[in-house]
Amino acid sequence: MDDITGVPDWERLVWPRSTERLTLRPATAEDADAMFAYRSLEPVARWMTQLPTDGAEWRADFAKRSPYTLTILLDGEAVGDLFLKTEDAWAQAEVRERAKDVSAEIGWCLAPAHEGRGYATEAVRELLGIAFDGLGLRRVTAICFADNEPSWRLMERVGMRREAHHVRDNLHRDGEWYDGFTYAMLADEWSGQG
Repeated sequence: MDDITGVPDWERLVWPRSTERLTLRPATAEDADAMFAYRSLEPVARWMTQLPTDGAEWRADFAKRSPYTLTILLDGEAVGDLFLKTEDAWAQAEVRERAKDVSAEIGWCLAPAHEGRGYATEAVRELLGIAFDGLGLRRVTAICFADNEPSWRLMERVGMRREAHHVRDNLHRDGEWYDGFTYAMLADEWSGQG
C-alpha cells in the first residue's frame, strides 16, 4: 500500500474481479459519465457526500477520486461504484509504523434502476474480500446517516457490526443535523464467515 496517499496497491490484485453476476474493476475516466448519470439523481445523492450538478466539474473531480473507486459492471454496463480508502489505525508512537494502512473505509452507490436485486450486497461482499483477503487489512469501517436504512441494513447483511450511533453529528445539505452510524468488521470476523 502507498503510505503517503492511502491508495491501495491495486496492481498486486487480479482485475477484473467477478462475482456470480457482477464484474468489479478499478474505475477509469470513461466511467465518469455513467456515474454522474445516477449520482446526480436526488434520491441517490440524498445520502451521498455530494450532489453533482455539473458534468464537466464532476469529470474533473472524478480524476481525483478514481484511485479509490471501483466500477460495478452488470453485463458490461456501469451500474454502481465502490469506494475503498486505506487508513492508519491510531497507535502509540513506539508502534506507529505497524499501524500504517491497516484499516480502510468503504462505501458504495448503486444506480436506482438496479436496486432491490442484491447487487449492492454482492458487490460489497466482494469488496470486503478485496480488503481482507486481497489487501490483508485488519479492519474495515463504513458510515452512513442513520435515516439511510438501506445502507445500514446492507452493512448488517454482509456481517458488519454497528459500533457507534452518533447523535446529530452529520450536517446534511438540507441544513439539518442527522444521526449517523458507524459499522465495522475485523479480518478474523471476515474469515469466520466462510
